[in-house]
Amino acid sequence: MAGRIAESKSATTDEFLDVAFLPEAFEIKGREQKEAAAMMLGRTSYEAFSRVWPDMEDFADYKVMPKYVVSTTLGEDDLVSNWGETTILRSLDEVAALKETEGGPIIVHGSARLNQSLSDAGLIDRYHLLVFPLLLGAGKRLFSATDKDTQKLKLVEHEAYANGLQKNVFDVVR
Repeated sequence: MAGRIAESKSATTDEFLDVAFLPEAFEIKGREQKEAAAMMLGRTSYEAFSRVWPDMEDFADYKVMPKYVVSTTLGEDDLVSNWGETTILRSLDEVAALKETEGGPIIVHGSARLNQSLSDAGLIDRYHLLVFPLLLGAGKRLFSATDKDTQKLKLVEHEAYANGLQKNVFDVVR
């Protein structure tokens, strides 16, 4: 399955809002904040989220946790000052070195290209997927088109909700 990320010109935010909001379907998002020791973003997602998340109560836990932005173009002067400790990583080698430390789980939000690169490099241990009952005709791919060996996943948590959303949590099998 080649999933698409909800950043499509063929789907609008309104279409996602048409799916009835059920708090239990989004419980995993709050749990992610509580369980994560740090957050990682690509440059594009950092630039979008850092404008609004620092002042949003729903994302208060992210304000105090370390953040890592993987970018070859972002400069220190581009970092916001009201969102806590943020470190720029310049390569996947730096990400791999960070992963080897004792810091705990690192959550990645958005960041389509970063997620593809992390997956291709074998640096993702778990996927948290909320699947909306929508088919997008175009958009960013969830997984890269790189020709690589099959990666097995183990379903460790799943639930379907009355609004059509599905939560799927997969561990990467190594």
